[in-house]
Amino acid sequence: MPYIKVWIHFVWSTKHRIPFIKTREIRQTIFNHIRENAKEKGIYIDFINGYTDHVHCLVSLGIDQSMSKIMQLIKGESSFWINKNGICEDKFEWQDEYFAVSVSESIVDRVREYIKKQEEHHQKKTYAQEYDELIEKYGFEKFKDT
Repeated sequence: MPYIKVWIHFVWSTKHRIPFIKTREIRQTIFNHIRENAKEKGIYIDFINGYTDHVHCLVSLGIDQSMSKIMQLIKGESSFWINKNGICEDKFEWQDEYFAVSVSESIVDRVREYIKKQEEHHQKKTYAQEYDELIEKYGFEKFKDT
């Protein structure tokens, strides 16, 4: 059996950045469900948190997992579950796009801390500002529908 440890920091937003996940209670309900569902599918979520319009998730990839498959399983199932259970007032959707960046083992604790402090972080900076910083920092091409 190979020994593999590949950390990925995923970030994705609600459709058109609508603040669907308004309260801490709603966020915790959604994040707990995402974690439980991921566990059932063999996806190891180390840490998950976010704010009103986006989610940060630190995942350790399994040997046969791809980033696109993980996002498909997490986002697709959770939006279905959120709508089925009436968690949000309106029809809930995630944005199609997402960020996925590798994380060195040496900074995993720092990434966890960053994800943990999302509510505090977004008192000073909007997700739109954070998005622009991520685009610039990692040299991504900016999409028009953001």
